[in-house]
Amino acid sequence: MIENEKIEEMMMELEEKCDNTIKALEGDYGALRTGRANPKILDKIEVEAYGGMSKLIELGNISTLDARCLQINLWDKSLLKAVEKAILQSNIGLTPSNDGQVIRLVFPVMTEERRKELVKQAKKMGEDAKVAVRNHRREGMELIKKMKTAKELSEDEASGCEADVEKAISSYMSKVEEIISAKEKELMSV
Repeated sequence: MIENEKIEEMMMELEEKCDNTIKALEGDYGALRTGRANPKILDKIEVEAYGGMSKLIELGNISTLDARCLQINLWDKSLLKAVEKAILQSNIGLTPSNDGQVIRLVFPVMTEERRKELVKQAKKMGEDAKVAVRNHRREGMELIKKMKTAKELSEDEASGCEADVEKAISSYMSKVEEIISAKEKELMSV
């Protein structure tokens, strides 16, 4: 690798952006509803509480009762109706049941058709992540090209830097592929 501050900074930034892209994909996949009860599906739900919006996960405990049932135990029982409303409006495809003390979410068994739909959705999310990684590569390559034009890098140094960027990007692309195939396998398993 070339001893150049701008290049080192660009490589660190590239890796950070790619790591964030992978974290975002994993977060999106965590919120993707499968046949199993997963508390992460509720991470993005916001509830109107105390005159403002609060994240559902900040208002109580969320526990997994069994493979297909989540239980939400709110610290303030007066928020039960507001939480039910927020879950229904979130379009996660679950209907909450409220017994006056806790809210339960039962995950229905997924049909083959629904599984295929979710796989398509997961693949689209994966493709979006790949596009983001490719954009990070393009940004890195543009910086190298500018530095070469400005004579800050020689031809050989620029070629070496481009090879380093390609190597890093191909590593991230294979990570994205692994994540996609693992999610696909998870969605298709009964």
